[in-house]
Amino acid sequence: MKSASKTHLLLIPTYNTGPMLLQVVRQALAVWQPVWVVVDGSDDGSAETLQELAASETQLTVLRHAVNRGKGSAVYTGLQAALKENFSHVLTMDADGQHPVSAVQSFMEISRQHPLAMVLGEPVFDSSAPAIRVKGRKISNFFGNLETLGAGIHDVLFGFRVYPVKALLEAMDSSSFARRFDFDPEVVVRMAWQGVPVINRPVPVRYLSAEQGGVSQFRYLRDNVLLTWMHGRLLLGMLLRLPVLLWRKLRNSRRGRCREDQ
Repeated sequence: MKSASKTHLLLIPTYNTGPMLLQVVRQALAVWQPVWVVVDGSDDGSAETLQELAASETQLTVLRHAVNRGKGSAVYTGLQAALKENFSHVLTMDADGQHPVSAVQSFMEISRQHPLAMVLGEPVFDSSAPAIRVKGRKISNFFGNLETLGAGIHDVLFGFRVYPVKALLEAMDSSSFARRFDFDPEVVVRMAWQGVPVINRPVPVRYLSAEQGGVSQFRYLRDNVLLTWMHGRLLLGMLLRLPVLLWRKLRNSRRGRCREDQ
């Protein structure tokens, strides 16, 4: 039996992911425990299926929303529960099979070595990735680094990440947004504003076809409008915080030069 971590939790938000969800959860349990799944108002029977699995898998916990609230809200529900159980870190991953379960252990180990940092996945795409999605995210990455004055975030959209729980809750509590598709980019910018260190690590990502069980909740028009509105807000927020951000950047630069001189 795999020993369950008392500090680092694997958290999977899901909405109508279909049969792929059970496969992902089983794979996750094989490499890490505990695993929590937040079922965000799904009506595809996945909550009932997972609860049946949880009856025999003691390290699987299933949380439910009665109605769909969005990815950020699902993660927030998991975070609040995790804090009550004294978990210090969560690794978030998607339930659709795009994220590599094989990278979970290495990301958790990096987080253990650098507990103050957020460990961010940097996607390595293969030929299955839609070109429009790959090119479109470059725009968000440009604005994300502009909004953080070059904090070194390699990808603002990729959701395979390890977060310090308290820092992530602080970022989410500072805004009424970041509750839906805007969760991943907004929180990483806000955590950079808080001064949370950034560690990037490349991981492979795959886009599954419908025949392979792939399900995407991305809606091109709706979600790009949401991202555009989000970046407008964050640019304004960056301008309001500009003196503090510039001072921190200068201080870190001086510290770096001092270490080089030693």
